Amino acid sequence: MKKTSIFALAFTLIFALACKKEKKESDSNTETQVESPETKKNIDPSANDGKKVWVVLDSKSGSSVTGNAIFEQEGSFVTMIATLSGLSEGTHAFHLHQKADCSSDDGKSSGGHWNPTAQPHGKWGAAEGFHLGDIGNFEADASGNATVTFETNKWCLGCGDEKKDILGKAVIVHQGTDDYTSQPSGAAGTRVSCGGVIE
Repeated sequence: MKKTSIFALAFTLIFALACKKEKKESDSNTETQVESPETKKNIDPSANDGKKVWVVLDSKSGSSVTGNAIFEQEGSFVTMIATLSGLSEGTHAFHLHQKADCSSDDGKSSGGHWNPTAQPHGKWGAAEGFHLGDIGNFEADASGNATVTFETNKWCLGCGDEKKDILGKAVIVHQGTDDYTSQPSGAAGTRVSCGGVIE
């Protein structure tokens, strides 16, 4: 009887230790996932996930500036990556314009900056206001090459919201620098390249 009790106690102890070890191993294999704002930004049931648009930029105003831009929407964010060549070394302005019409030699057929919210021209994010086409300035290297990357949740691709949808707009590269203050365009100078977006 005593032997049976000792055996039962030993068995219970071994069983309890085995269960504890199993639980510990199970806990150590579980990863904790924390939802960050970056994760949340893509949760938008109305978003046009995975849409991508390629734009070819042709030279204008007697320049040799050419390139291409890719616009891609993931969740509620649109990312633009543009690669350019044939520029003069230094700072140039990059904007979205009203119409995807690059038919004129000077690129002016694309109209003015895209500004669906009727704001003054300014640097992107400025409290005083800015156009939704005011992408800003970029630098070209000594060989005249540049890559421009931009991301925003203020644009969409084909969503139908006239205050966000960039389909039907144009990409314009300027010879000069956007000063972010001159109205209505930042005094960025000649349009040296144009790509009709976005169609």
